[in-house]
Amino acid sequence: MGEIVDPQSTCGPEGCEVPQNDSSSQPNVRYDIAIIGSGSAAFATAISATRSGGSVIMIEEGLVGGTCVNVGCVPSKALLAAAEARHVSSSSHFPGITSSPASVEMKELIQGKGEIVEKLRREKYEDLSGVYGFEIVHGRARFVEEDLLEVDGRTMDADYYVIATGATTAVPPIHGISDVRYLTSTTAMELDHVPRHLVVIGGNAVGLEQSLLFSRLGAKVTVIEAFDRIAPFEEPEISASIREIFEEENISVITGAKVDSVENKGLEISVNVTSADGELTIEADEILIATGRRPNSFDLGLEKVGVKTGSKGEIVVNEELRTDNGRIFAAGDVTGHPQFVYVAGVHGSIIVENSLRKGSRKVDYRTLPRIIFTTPQIASVGLTEDQAKSQGFAVESRVLPLSAVPRAIVNRDTRGLVKMVAEVGSGRILGISMIADGAADSILAGVYAMEANFTVDQVANIWTPYLVMAEAIKLTAQSFTRDVAELSCCAV
Repeated sequence: MGEIVDPQSTCGPEGCEVPQNDSSSQPNVRYDIAIIGSGSAAFATAISATRSGGSVIMIEEGLVGGTCVNVGCVPSKALLAAAEARHVSSSSHFPGITSSPASVEMKELIQGKGEIVEKLRREKYEDLSGVYGFEIVHGRARFVEEDLLEVDGRTMDADYYVIATGATTAVPPIHGISDVRYLTSTTAMELDHVPRHLVVIGGNAVGLEQSLLFSRLGAKVTVIEAFDRIAPFEEPEISASIREIFEEENISVITGAKVDSVENKGLEISVNVTSADGELTIEADEILIATGRRPNSFDLGLEKVGVKTGSKGEIVVNEELRTDNGRIFAAGDVTGHPQFVYVAGVHGSIIVENSLRKGSRKVDYRTLPRIIFTTPQIASVGLTEDQAKSQGFAVESRVLPLSAVPRAIVNRDTRGLVKMVAEVGSGRILGISMIADGAADSILAGVYAMEANFTVDQVANIWTPYLVMAEAIKLTAQSFTRDVAELSCCAV
C-alpha cells in the first residue's frame, strides 16, 4: 500500500486549506477500488473492501469525513441537544418545580460543538485509514480516457471506481438572493450570535430542526414552506401535529407560500412572500435556505467514461448501485437516493459485495426508517397511507393520540400521535409514523416488525415493556380491534 497522507488541514469559515501532493515522482499503482470522496459511503466502502482483502485508495479534495460528521447530523444534533437543555431549564411543566431560562453564550456553544466534531472526525474517519490500511490522497479527482482517474496530475487505475462525493445545499432561484447574505445549514451552525429574527425558507427535515434549534436559543423564527404543510412528505396528521407544536412555541409557520424576492434594507433583509393569505413582507436579520441539497456530480469527467446524471444532477445507478459503466459505482447522497448517513453506509457494503465479491445485491428501502429531530421527534418507517394506496394496496389505518400512552402521561407531555397503516385482509403492517418524545428510538421496534412482515395482530399481542414510548406502537396495533382507552395498564 502507498503511504497514508496526513492532510494537516487548516479550516476556517471559508473552508479548508489542504496541502497538495507532490505527484511528480509517484508511480502509477493499480488498486482494487478507487473512491472519490471521504464521507460515510466512502469509508463504508473502504472498510468493507479492505476487510475482504482488497486494496483501496480514497481521494478527497477537502475535509475528510463528508457531510454527517462535519456539517450535518453530528453538529446539528449536538446543538439541538444544547437548545433542548435550555428549553427544559425555562419551561418545567411538573408541579413543585420552578425554573428559569439559562443564558446563551453562542461562541462557547459553537466552540464546544466544534470540539465534538473534531474528535469524531479523527476517531471515526481519519484514524481509520491507518487501522484498515488504505491510502487517502488529497486533491481534485477527474475521470479521463480509458477509465482512469487523474488527481492533480497523478494518474490512478483501479478495477472498480466508487463516486461518493455527496451533496451540497441547493439554493432556489429567488430574485435578489445573490445580493443578500444568507445562511445554509452549514453556515448557520457557525454563527457567533443568536439572530433576533430568523426566517427559514423550507419546512422539511433540515428547516424544521434548524427552526427549533434557534427558537430555543432565543430567536424569533418564521418558517416558509412552498407545500401546503410542513413536514410535507410525512402523514398529514404528523404535519398538523408538528405545526401545532411549533405555533405553541411561538414559531410562525407560513405554508403554501412562494418567496418572490429578497432585498437588503439596511441591517435587515426583506423577504417578500405570496401565500394563500395574500402578499406580505417579513423583516429579518438572518435568512436560512433549507430547500434541499443537490448532488456533487459536476466536473468529474463523467461524460468521458459513460456515466449518466439525472435532471437534478444525481448519478444514475441501478438497484445494484452500478452506473452504465460496468467498472463505476456510485453511493450515498450523490445518487439522489434517501439522504441518510445509514443509507450511505449500506451503499458502501453493497458495492463491495457487487464488485469485489461478484455479487448482485440490490438496494431495498422497504423498511428504511426516517427521523426528523424536532422535539418531539418525528419518526417513520414504510409507506404513508397515500403511498400505500398509490401502490395499489387496500389499506386501513389507525391514529392513536399520545394521551392514550402511559409513558406520555407520566412525562406530562402528550403532544403527538402514532399512525399505523395495514393491508386489508392480511393485516400486514405497511407503515408506521410517530411524533413523540423518544420516537427516534421507538421506531426501531417498527423497523424490526416490518422487516419480519408482522401483522397488526402479531404486534398487538407481542411482549412489550411497560412505561416506555415504544409501547405506543403496540397500543396502536391494538386499536385496530378494541378501544385502548378501556384497557387497564399492561392489558393485552
